[in-house]
Amino acid sequence: MTDPSATRIAARVAAITPSATLAVDSKAKALKAAGEPVIGFGAGEPDFPTPAHIAEAAAAACLVPANHRYTPAAGLPALKEAVAAKTLRDSGVEIDPSQVVITNGGKHAVYAAITVLVDEGDEVLLPAPFWTTYPEPIALAGGVPVVLQTTEATGFRVTVDQLEAARTPRTKALIFVSPSNPTGAVYPRDEIEAIGRWAVEHGIVVITDEIYEHLVYGDAEHHSIQKVVPEIAEQCVILNGVAKTYAMTGWRVGWLIGPKDVVSGATNLQTHLTSNVCNVAQAAALAAVSGDLTAVDEMRAAFDRRRLTMHRMLNEIPGVVCPEPQGAFYAYPNLTGLVGVDLSGRSASSTLELADLVLEEAKVAFVPGEAFGTPGYGRFSFALGDDDLVEGIERLGKLVTG
Repeated sequence: MTDPSATRIAARVAAITPSATLAVDSKAKALKAAGEPVIGFGAGEPDFPTPAHIAEAAAAACLVPANHRYTPAAGLPALKEAVAAKTLRDSGVEIDPSQVVITNGGKHAVYAAITVLVDEGDEVLLPAPFWTTYPEPIALAGGVPVVLQTTEATGFRVTVDQLEAARTPRTKALIFVSPSNPTGAVYPRDEIEAIGRWAVEHGIVVITDEIYEHLVYGDAEHHSIQKVVPEIAEQCVILNGVAKTYAMTGWRVGWLIGPKDVVSGATNLQTHLTSNVCNVAQAAALAAVSGDLTAVDEMRAAFDRRRLTMHRMLNEIPGVVCPEPQGAFYAYPNLTGLVGVDLSGRSASSTLELADLVLEEAKVAFVPGEAFGTPGYGRFSFALGDDDLVEGIERLGKLVTG
């Protein structure tokens, strides 16, 4: 008798790769719950609580009867207005509130943008290393992710020459991210301008993820591509949200900003997919984006301190080469020097195997570079307490040096 489960799941869904970052975090948490002293560098979320004034706004919103009802699918008008004002304040990009769609987190914004824009056979340029979620909605839409490799030698930044070499008549869009997850790379203004002008010249839609806009360090600066190249406005979609900036990963509020046709399509899609985002979470997001950035500055200072500590400690481990991250809260070291090396009587033939070995032997969790399209590397989040950070890297060092 045929097993119905063998054919029941749609092929397009069966082909989805599970989120490696969530898988690593889940495994680390399960081991911790079982009593293992695991230190996890896998999660991409701040370790700080959501600022009190934001949580208080949500608590108050719970008692407002209007929030117990359906609201506009594209978002509360007050929040859309606040997002437009925040975008002008932080990015220098002037938009109308009607160009905003409030989504259920940043991932939902990614899926909405790609679903609205990408048709069967369309090619989407995707510089690697890339966040694990980007390729999946491209494939679900019937599109083709065209991966462009970068390395630490190029600062993990794609060049116009690479983009032009990959462009074909089917090229529809470019995924552009600065600051970057997983590398912490930040594009300088002149490179952003060159990429933006190339996209305008060739009619390429730029989907720019600006979720880490406030998390830049040292001399690095965030520049929105639509501010640098205003002519790109009719072919640019900006993705953002409250998760990283305001320590609100669990609140699930993001947004998409784009031309009217893209916003109309995303709104129509959302009316059938989710309807409105939770009104209480939207009230919290309104308090976040309308407030000042004092709490954000405090968190960034802590991340900066941890960034420098992690960068130094990783480079002190034999076989590890770690570029200094300029943004976000990740270090992305080259770990090829640890592949094939004896570690407590074992060796790994890839960074995928290395991640398992390190978790089992040192009780330290990181995400292998295979998850981001670049085997040989590993992502280490420095969004965790200072003491845990130091101990975790020390454990890795002891495993390597014996």
